[in-house]
Amino acid sequence: MIGIKLNIYNNKKNISSTIMNDFLNHKAFIDLNEPQKEAVKTLQGPLLVLSGAGTGKTRVLTARLANLLYSKTTKPWNILAVTFTNKAAKEMRTRLENLIGPSANSVWLGTFHSIAARILRENAELVGLTSNYTIITPDDQVRLLKQIMLDDDIDTKKFTPKAMSNLIAGWKDKGQKPEEVDNSSNDYFANGRAISIYKTYQLRLKTLNSADFGDLLLYNLNIFSDHPDVLAQYHSKLSYFLVDEYQDTNVIQYLWLRLLAEKSKNICCVGDDDQSIYGWRGAQVGNILKFEKDYPSATVIKLEENYRSTGRILEAANSVISNNKERLGKNLKTSSEQGEKIDLISVWDGLEEARKTSVEIENLFSNGLRHDQMAVLVRAGHQTRQFEERFVDIGIPYKVIGAKFYERLEIRDALAYLRVVQQPNDDLALERIINVPKRGIGTSTTSMIHSYARKKDISFFLATEELLMTDELRPNVKKTLRDLINQFIEWNRESKEINHTDLTLKVLEESGYLSHWQNDKSIEGEGRLENLKELINAMSGFENLQGFLEHISLVMDGDSEAEAGEVSLMTLHAAKGLEFDVVFLPGWEEGLFPSQRSIDELGLAGLEEERRLAYVGITRARKRLFITFAANRQIHGLWQGSIPSRFISELPKQNLNEDIEGNLGADASSYSQIEFEASSTNRSYGPGYFRAKQNKINGIDLYKAPKIQNEVFKSTTDFHYGQRVFHQKFGMGKIISSEGDKLNIIFDKAGEKRVISNFVKLIE
Repeated sequence: MIGIKLNIYNNKKNISSTIMNDFLNHKAFIDLNEPQKEAVKTLQGPLLVLSGAGTGKTRVLTARLANLLYSKTTKPWNILAVTFTNKAAKEMRTRLENLIGPSANSVWLGTFHSIAARILRENAELVGLTSNYTIITPDDQVRLLKQIMLDDDIDTKKFTPKAMSNLIAGWKDKGQKPEEVDNSSNDYFANGRAISIYKTYQLRLKTLNSADFGDLLLYNLNIFSDHPDVLAQYHSKLSYFLVDEYQDTNVIQYLWLRLLAEKSKNICCVGDDDQSIYGWRGAQVGNILKFEKDYPSATVIKLEENYRSTGRILEAANSVISNNKERLGKNLKTSSEQGEKIDLISVWDGLEEARKTSVEIENLFSNGLRHDQMAVLVRAGHQTRQFEERFVDIGIPYKVIGAKFYERLEIRDALAYLRVVQQPNDDLALERIINVPKRGIGTSTTSMIHSYARKKDISFFLATEELLMTDELRPNVKKTLRDLINQFIEWNRESKEINHTDLTLKVLEESGYLSHWQNDKSIEGEGRLENLKELINAMSGFENLQGFLEHISLVMDGDSEAEAGEVSLMTLHAAKGLEFDVVFLPGWEEGLFPSQRSIDELGLAGLEEERRLAYVGITRARKRLFITFAANRQIHGLWQGSIPSRFISELPKQNLNEDIEGNLGADASSYSQIEFEASSTNRSYGPGYFRAKQNKINGIDLYKAPKIQNEVFKSTTDFHYGQRVFHQKFGMGKIISSEGDKLNIIFDKAGEKRVISNFVKLIE
C-alpha cells in the first residue's frame, strides 16, 4: 500500500508540463498578494492566518498545501486538513487536484467528524465497538433517549428527549464522559437523573454497536489519552495540520487538534474571530483569541484585502465590528470602487417591509440583475413568512435555504432499511421500519421485544430471532416477523455479492416500500418516489454501501444553495460563506436583532456574537446593501412598537442613503447606542431598561405615528371623503369614498384598501 502511495506521489511530475519543482514560480502563487504569499511560504511552526471576509482564505489554504508538497517538505499522507463542511472539503480537494494532480487524494482532508470517524474505524475495539459500527442520526438519538427515559419513569413531556439529546451533545462538545460531568449541571433536568440517563445511553449505544456524532471525537480523545502508543502512531503518520474556520471550533475539537499537533506543532489555523457566530452550538471564539498563548512562537498573518465587496460596504462592516471588545483586530479594505451608498429604510410593519423589498427586487431584476444574485437574510426563521407570502403573491421566484434531502421521511425510511442490511444490530433503524409499510406489528409486540432485549442485554434483532423460537408471539405476527427477519438475512448475504445500487432497489421493492408510495396517487406520493430515485442515483458515486451510509451520516452540515434564477431566503447563520451581488437585511430592531434572548442569556458575550452576525450579514454583499427596520411588529397576535437596532447607530452615516419616512425611527442612524452594563452586584440590564432611560432623558417619542394596539375602534358614522384615519394594520390613510360601513381608503404605506369602518380611527 505504501509503495502504491509513493508511486502516486512520484508520478505527479508527469501529469502536466505546468507542474514545477518550485511552487513559488507557479501562477497560483504569483497571483497572490503579499500577506497571502507570506502565509503560503510559512511552512514550519504554528501559524495563525486571520482571514477577513472575502480575502481568499480557501485559495491561501490550498496554495499552502501545494507548497508543502511541491517543496517536498512532506508527503501527502502526512498532512491533515480539516474543514467544517463537506462542501468546503470537496472544494479544497478539487483545487488541490488541479494544482498537484491525483496525489491530492492521499491528503487526509475532510470534516472533523469524517476524520474522527476514520480514526475510530481503525481503533474501534479500543472503546468497545467493532469496525462496522453505525453512526446514528440525531432523530435516532432522540428515539433511543425516549425509550431510556420512559423505562426510567421520566415524564418525557416535561423533560423532552430532544432537550436531553441537546444536553448530552453539549457535554460531549466539552469532551466530558458521564463520569466527568459536574453534578451541579445535573440538578435542573429530569429530577437530577440526567447524568444517569447519559450513562445508560452510552451503554445502550455500545450494545447496538453504534455511536452518535459527539462520540466520534469523544472516543478519539479516549483512545489518545488511554493509549499513548496509538497517539504516537498518529504523530508519526501526521506531521502537518491545516484547519479552516478555526473560530468555529468547540472545546473537544480544540482538544483533539492540540493532541494531534502537540509533537510537530506544525499547525496552521485559518479563521476570522469577527465571524464567530455559532456560540449557540458550542463554538468557542476564545480558541482563536488565545492561539498565541497556546503557541508562543506562533506567526500571525492578517489577510485584510477584500476581493468581494465595495468600499462603502466594507467601511460599514469595519465600523460595526469595531464596537466589539473581544477581537484580535483587523480592518478590511479594497482596491475596488467605493460603490453605492447603503440603503437604510424605515417601514411601518413587516408587511410593508416585505412589499418594499419585493419592489426593490423587481426593479433590480428589470435592470438586468438575475434573481439568484439577490438574497434576503433574516435573523430568525419566522421572519421569512411574510417575504414568502409576498413573493408568491407577485411571482418572484425564491428558495428558502435549509431543507435537507436526507431528512425527508421517505429517505430516512429507505436509509433505515439499508442500515439494518449492513448492520442487523442497529436497533433504532429496525424499530423505525419494522411496521413501515404497515405489517400489523403494533406497539405491544415491539414493547415485548424491547423488554426481552434489555433483559438479555442483546440487540432488538437478536431478541426477535430468539422470540420466534418461542410461543410468546401471536401466530400471524410471528409469521410476519419471521418473513421480515429472513429477508434481512438474505439481503445481508446478497450485499456481499451484488452492486449496492441494485441491492437498494431490491430491498425497496421486496420490502413493499416502493409499492407503498406507488399506490399513493397524490402529488406528495409522486414526489417521494422521485426522491427515492434520486437516492439511488446518489449512491452510484460510492464504492459500497458502508461508504455511502457513512457519507450520509456525516453530510448533515446544511450545505444548501439556491437554484439558478431564484432569490435566496435564509437566516444569517445559514448565509455564512456565501456571497451575493445584492443583500437585503430586514428586521434591524432592538430585541429582534440583536436578539433579546441572546443578550439575556449570555450578556456581553451574546451581544458581541450578535454584532459578529451583523458583520457576517453586511459582508455577504458585493455591490448593494439594503437594511430595513420596522416601527411595529406583530408578536403573538399583538402589535408592539419597535426601535431601531443599536447596530444602525454604528453604521457610518456618510455611507448611508436614508429613507426614513414619517419620522419612523426618528433619525435612526443617530440613535444613541445602548450600552450593555452590569453593576457590581452582577445585576445586568437589558435594552428595555436603557431604552426607557433614554426616552425619559430625551423626553421624546421615537415615533410620531399612533401607537398600535390590538383593538376594534368604536364605530362612528361621521366618516366622509378627505378625512385622515388610522388602521391598526395599514397605518395612516385618507378616505376616498364610502358605502355604508365600508370605506375605500388610500393608505400612505399600503396603497388603496377597502375596510370596515369599525377598524379605523378618525384622526383629529
